[in-house]
Amino acid sequence: MSKFASHTNPKIFDADVEQVPIRKGFGEGLVLAAESNSKIVGLCADLTESTQMHLFKKKFPERFLEIGIAEQNMASVASGMAAMGKLPFITSYAMFSPGRNWEQIRTTICYNDRKVIIAGSHAGISVGPDGGTHQAIEDIAITRVIPNMTVIVPCDAIEARKATLAVAKSKAEGGTDTPVYIRLAREKTPIITTEESPFEIGKAQIMFESGLVNNDEQADPTQLSGAQIKTKHDIGIIASGALLYQALKIAHEYDAKGVAVKVMNLATIKPLDSEAIIALAQETGALVTVEEHQVIGGVGSAVAECLAKTVPTHIEFVGVENKFGQSGTPNELIVHYGMGEEHIRDAVAKVLKRKG
Repeated sequence: MSKFASHTNPKIFDADVEQVPIRKGFGEGLVLAAESNSKIVGLCADLTESTQMHLFKKKFPERFLEIGIAEQNMASVASGMAAMGKLPFITSYAMFSPGRNWEQIRTTICYNDRKVIIAGSHAGISVGPDGGTHQAIEDIAITRVIPNMTVIVPCDAIEARKATLAVAKSKAEGGTDTPVYIRLAREKTPIITTEESPFEIGKAQIMFESGLVNNDEQADPTQLSGAQIKTKHDIGIIASGALLYQALKIAHEYDAKGVAVKVMNLATIKPLDSEAIIALAQETGALVTVEEHQVIGGVGSAVAECLAKTVPTHIEFVGVENKFGQSGTPNELIVHYGMGEEHIRDAVAKVLKRKG
């Protein structure tokens, strides 16, 4: 009775599932957006290929500016261009933008409420061998705290392309009129969504849900007694970014054991889809949040802040626990810092035990 959303990649758990860097979706989306909006300009801090800005540079060289290794200047230049009617997209590694130029983003962009899109590439611990100095695991915290800022964390390359197209639109067109931070991962990650998957700024999506049958999941619910049919899911998993894939795997696992699970893709961290989060908490009474970021100040914090005011809920947080990164392979680091499949599995078990 369990099911993935109709807009989930049907090959998601196949051995040959397509894997594409999330940042590539941003590069492709930027070109598509610029084809229909001549106000779009691109600025980069000497990392055009790494951030996929080179696709825009090749197509629109007259609308591209190479700022060099000067991220603070890049933010200020972009703010000035936005004031003159342009729509700037600025790119670098997330550790340097919004990391190094946070004050310029805060004061010249957000304080003035200038619509500039900050695309932070190579975010998270999975940058791997680049090490702790280049692993942005605080970027959601430092961007979501700034007034006027929208924060988006796509789960795969397709969603990154859709998010890029969406933020290029005005609020009247279904986009936004605010500054935006888009968080992008470096490594190839499985394609989770499809071209038909909905994407809307500020809206969460349910990607998986159990069929709520207590016994054999193949049973026909019309033939079961009321006592055999659950009316609510046992637990909800809220995941952002590439780790949504691991969350879905663990949900599928628990579902096979008779635990009714719902998995939410929380792609927009700010503005938060409070209505969807509250509804999931009210239904399940138990949540696990999953993110490739510090637990402090990240997605889990945003969810907990929302629920503390409305529906206090049992929550386990999967993320980095107050540590800096280090060099290693992406998979090694994900496991070492407590974000692997076994950690999600254990978090589900812990919160279910607390719930009782």
